[in-house]
Amino acid sequence: MSLTQITTTMARIAVTDGMAQDAVALLEKSGHEVVLQFIEQEDLRTGALKDFDAIIVRSATKLPREVLVQSGSRLKVIGRAGVGVDNIDIVAAAELNIPVVNAPRASTQSVIELTIGHLLSSLRHIPRADRSMRQHKWEKKAMKGTELFGKDLGLIGFGRIAQGVGSVAQMLGMEVHTYDPYLPSKVAKAQNTTLHKSVDTLFQNCTHISIHCNFTDETHHLVNAERMALMPGKSRDGIPCGNHIVNCARGGIIDETALLASLKSGQISSAALDVFEQEPVSKGNELIQHPNFHGTPHIGAATLEAQARVGKDIGLAVMDVLNGKLADTTVNSHLLK
Repeated sequence: MSLTQITTTMARIAVTDGMAQDAVALLEKSGHEVVLQFIEQEDLRTGALKDFDAIIVRSATKLPREVLVQSGSRLKVIGRAGVGVDNIDIVAAAELNIPVVNAPRASTQSVIELTIGHLLSSLRHIPRADRSMRQHKWEKKAMKGTELFGKDLGLIGFGRIAQGVGSVAQMLGMEVHTYDPYLPSKVAKAQNTTLHKSVDTLFQNCTHISIHCNFTDETHHLVNAERMALMPGKSRDGIPCGNHIVNCARGGIIDETALLASLKSGQISSAALDVFEQEPVSKGNELIQHPNFHGTPHIGAATLEAQARVGKDIGLAVMDVLNGKLADTTVNSHLLK
């Protein structure tokens, strides 16, 4: 969509979790009023959105059914500046005839790079070595790592991000496997990837696992103690490389209690998470204190490039809906009246 195609009819748009300035300018130049302000959950529940035509959120703002019901008839569109929409009740939104749009492509490259970064950091003990040196230690012998080359990487889910991770992994000499029950076998074949019919066989064949699926009832604690126990700990080339897990997708897919126990027992050699069951992570979370764990505070899309793309993509999608169109990134289009 070009700027000349954008309506000049003013809409009032709440942006509650921040947005790139260029994207805000795009909306304002199109005649819309943008209100940049975080809205507390209690205020949302008591109808704070009744004065808005649209709302754009990230992951911090939660829009359950009770909030949407209290938002009145003025709200025409919900924009999720990112990929996951688990903080929005898309079924309730559809019942109220509110399209929910997201920006699924904008952060792809950023999450690919963070995933690879976490893999490399785990295998070469980069976070551990850094923490050790800050304590004025020189633990060279304790930091012997392993290579990605020759290892088997299992990807749970095989969408855009996972395919990008798989491509980089193959360039580094890894064999790539995937479990994705919704993936046509021809896609896996075209990517030179082994497609598993069972998530269990994926774990049995892979010493390295990276998660790239949505959080649903089906995937809640998909990675559990039983499945982590299946991982072989030794690569095809006979190297005792251990077992490694990375999650830059959604919290709750890994059972964090089971992950901690597996780290303590040594079944899992390293774990790196960008997403958690509870965010922000509590001070008492024992997992983040384990020496073979390292994490990041949900920063998969936190690059200047991704934020610029996210802002533009979600701004254009929201304006499509305000103009009476159905944006191609509408996630609940199949449920709308």
